[in-house]
Amino acid sequence: MKKLLISALLCCTIPAAAQTEITEYLPGMNAEGVTYFLPRTALKVDVLAEVKRYTPGEYAKYADRYLRTKDVVQEPTETWTIKEVHMDVFAKPDTSKVFTLKLKDKTIAPMVKLSDSGILLAINTEPQTTTPFAGYTTSKSGVKLNSRQFMTEEILSAGSNAKTAQLCAQEIYSIRESKNLLNRGQADFMPTDGKQMEIMIKNLDEQEAALSQLFLGYTLSETKTFTFYIDPTGDIEKQILFRFSQRMGVVDADDLGGAPVYVSIKDQHTVPAPDPALTAKKKAVKLEGIQYNLPSKAKVQLFTNDQQLINAEVSFGQFGNVETLSSVLFNKKTETKVIFYDQTGGIKTIDE
Repeated sequence: MKKLLISALLCCTIPAAAQTEITEYLPGMNAEGVTYFLPRTALKVDVLAEVKRYTPGEYAKYADRYLRTKDVVQEPTETWTIKEVHMDVFAKPDTSKVFTLKLKDKTIAPMVKLSDSGILLAINTEPQTTTPFAGYTTSKSGVKLNSRQFMTEEILSAGSNAKTAQLCAQEIYSIRESKNLLNRGQADFMPTDGKQMEIMIKNLDEQEAALSQLFLGYTLSETKTFTFYIDPTGDIEKQILFRFSQRMGVVDADDLGGAPVYVSIKDQHTVPAPDPALTAKKKAVKLEGIQYNLPSKAKVQLFTNDQQLINAEVSFGQFGNVETLSSVLFNKKTETKVIFYDQTGGIKTIDE
């Protein structure tokens, strides 16, 4: 956070202070005073997608014959799904709204606070910034077990795949029978306590799962995050943000292999358009003060042809007007405290 002490009145007019070319400007104190930006509101969309990768078992074609399990998939597959979508609102410096607070004698010294990127956040008080979305936590699940370590000598020495599959299936049935005997208390070697019983059942479960993977295969799952940015200058009507395919996952907007995911933004015009007569009057009297955004609300939608993912109302600094806080609020008799919304540049609180 930048903290700047100004030793004179902050003074500028809308037509005189706004710059269209600001590449040589650095936010903060300079020879003219303090240069600052008003924010433009942008959106960050995080998509949490999950991919499940299935690998068929080595003996998948024998699953029906030996395990009586039908319709076992015998080809590898990869399936994607969208788990969650989150939209975050943040601010960027609006390069069309850069102003310099000029110095003037016989005034108090307001304390101006800017963001690291030069956006005006507060005057004579501490800013209140919005905590950004921390992002999704990705994860992995599923495991490929080592089936061979549970194969008997007879299984390992089998002369064909069919014979190996048959013997593995017999071992699976044997393991299941052992678990049933333990649960009934009829095993030849019963555990001495509950903890030992739990360990024995767990070991048998692992053996069964490992051998069953030879027939049923295994699935490894993983979640991934994809991030997209939206920086609107006006209304957006059903623009493709990205595409999604159950086979390929999240893909680029121009990749026709996926179904489109659209974004629409519609300004609700909650702020009246500037009065031309009042604007002309301001120019004539050169109203002094601090410029801020009066944002307008807009409807934001993210959707597919079949599903609505986001439907929200968001305030955008660039859709509203630029207004002026009179310099009278910062004269010798008054130390007005002002906090601006960091995402839109609108006034959050003002305390004289």
